[in-house]
Amino acid sequence: MTNDRGSWGSRPGFILAATGSAVGLGNIWGFPTQVGQGGGAAFVLIYLIAVIFICAPILLGEVLVGRYAQLGPAGAVRRISPSGPWWVIGLLAVAAGTFILSFYAVIAGWTVQYLWLAVTDGLAADAEGSGALFGAVSANPIRNVLFTGLFLVATAWCVNRGIRRGIEAASRLMMPLLFVLLLILAIRSVTLPGAAEGLAYYLRPDLSQALNPEIIGAAVGQAFFSLSLGMGALITYGSYLHRSHAVRSASIAIVGIDTTIALLAGFIIFPAGFSIASFSSGSTFDPTAGGPGLIFAVLPQLFATLPGGLLFGAAFFLLLSVAAFTSTISLLEVPVAHAIDQWRWPRSKAVLAVAAFTFAFSIPSVLSFSGGFFSELPAVGGTFFDLMVNVWNEGALPLGGMLISLFIGWRWGARFAGDELRRDGPGFPSPALWGFLIRFVSPAAIFLLIVSRFVL
Repeated sequence: MTNDRGSWGSRPGFILAATGSAVGLGNIWGFPTQVGQGGGAAFVLIYLIAVIFICAPILLGEVLVGRYAQLGPAGAVRRISPSGPWWVIGLLAVAAGTFILSFYAVIAGWTVQYLWLAVTDGLAADAEGSGALFGAVSANPIRNVLFTGLFLVATAWCVNRGIRRGIEAASRLMMPLLFVLLLILAIRSVTLPGAAEGLAYYLRPDLSQALNPEIIGAAVGQAFFSLSLGMGALITYGSYLHRSHAVRSASIAIVGIDTTIALLAGFIIFPAGFSIASFSSGSTFDPTAGGPGLIFAVLPQLFATLPGGLLFGAAFFLLLSVAAFTSTISLLEVPVAHAIDQWRWPRSKAVLAVAAFTFAFSIPSVLSFSGGFFSELPAVGGTFFDLMVNVWNEGALPLGGMLISLFIGWRWGARFAGDELRRDGPGFPSPALWGFLIRFVSPAAIFLLIVSRFVL
């Protein structure tokens, strides 16, 4: 093992870094969108149940695997199970981290461009202009290659500085900044004219939707993706913990902070969106609109027409940029740790090689929005960008999460994994409760999620 592996300087540093890995663009627009599509407070209730009983056990398990093996996902799985096919889980996690980063960095580049537009008063004030602006931004290949590359360069610079001076130091700065920005924006949003309608939409329960299989599946999926499970980041981050560092309470803190940030995002999106009508005649807000359209085509209308909207919009896109950066750091660290562990590469060589490969693979995703071959792939019925999202985000992550829960619960064994948890001393969850959840509840729920999405 090379000296380039590194370790966390403190337990709070690990918690902030791991939370930064979980918190991303999906928290800021993914969660509010799913709430809007899934019956408001009923969706939130199902989401919280899924976080506690399905996703939190996997998160704790991933951190335990990393701390026990002191290796990234591929090496950790091999250390626990030297023979058999389980090694595929580790390689799947490394691949998922690499390829998700390739298209995630494209979206991150958009956030920086929109931050500049907000600062320079370049946001459109109406629906038609806002949509046209997003089309122009996303369809400019040269500019998007440049901003994607710059975002990856910044990420690579941070990761190259190592665990303490790079990832931990950046997390200590950015996570408090992200939380402060969230609070400021949430307070400003709920005090806007027309915000009451948005709050009612966000908090009004529709319990008739609570037993809707589609909404249950969406809530479980959102909880899973919100915590960044199945891509090896938490195994990797756990491997930088000293064997004496407790992970039970740290994992609970990570889950709690990530969930709080997702809930706060709803207090920004819905009140702000519904206030559009108060300031711009003819503007509308569709609370069920999702993905880039919500963030880059709908909300900028509001920022361009609000009193003080210039500052509000700039702060919002700064928030998105920070959230994106904390996630790209962890995505890059997964394959970098693999190269250090398995190939004995120095950190600088690993960072350069992985970042260069990821940048090259991001170019087809950039070109997906500018016409040409990558904009329409007949074999998949969509763009190259859509293909990457479907294969890696929608496919590989839940599959990886299900496999890692089966690996921990059945191959490593609830007894031996429980012994690792007992190193932390008594506490919640108990090894018996956690063992039951990781062996039965988590994999069964994810299996049903996969079936509902790709079979039914």
